[in-house]
Amino acid sequence: MSLKGNRLKNFIAAGLLGAFAISFPLTAHADVKRIHDPKVEAKSIQREENRVPTLREQVEKIVVAPVKEAFNIDVPETPVQPTVSVSDTSIIGTPIATQSQCVKYLLRNNPNPNLPISAEQIVAYYYEEGRREGIRPDVAFCQALKETGFFRYGGDVVPEQNNYCGLGTTGGGVKGEYFATPQLGVRAHIQHLLAYSSTRRPTTPVVDPRYGIVRQAYGSRTLGTWQDLNGRWAVPGNYYGQEILSMFRDILVQ
Repeated sequence: MSLKGNRLKNFIAAGLLGAFAISFPLTAHADVKRIHDPKVEAKSIQREENRVPTLREQVEKIVVAPVKEAFNIDVPETPVQPTVSVSDTSIIGTPIATQSQCVKYLLRNNPNPNLPISAEQIVAYYYEEGRREGIRPDVAFCQALKETGFFRYGGDVVPEQNNYCGLGTTGGGVKGEYFATPQLGVRAHIQHLLAYSSTRRPTTPVVDPRYGIVRQAYGSRTLGTWQDLNGRWAVPGNYYGQEILSMFRDILVQ
């Protein structure tokens, strides 16, 4: 390692040691737990072999890791109640279907989706953005399949818009919103679902042009289930949510 690298490492070690000295007690009781905060993931302090690592061990564990890992800027998943039942119809939750199941379901219904990226990548974006905001990514992906006809399109929206949920479309040739990349299109979709289902703001800058409109209209009110989108996301949309959930269940039994 270069002299500059050693100085950086020593500087990081000194800073972390000071931070840990302030934030960590020198001893900890076996039953000590972090108080739950709904804005962050609840965790407990785990002992390894009935012993809490010493202050120095904790500092050294971080310092020897690459600087990139010590200062990881990736946005963590939003903590939500895990989804454990196929019959759960909540918008907020965690995935049950795997990414490979979603890819298989798409390609079985449309072997040549009209996308600028692979089927695997579009699914990966839904899981990344959905988990980031606590929105069920597998069901959100099914909504995209419904809105785009398994990425065949043929309605008002065209593939170049990267608009996978009909944002801004009203029929009669109105194409709705455009997004610069597929990932931004997925992010806008997830943020729009969040606007309906939670008063919590997205963890990333808002790219959904209609996010504020929904939040202003709903105030402290939220929608809880996919069926609640009936007549709201789609009009008349009498069975809109039920059809999305039916597609989700088809993914699991294919």
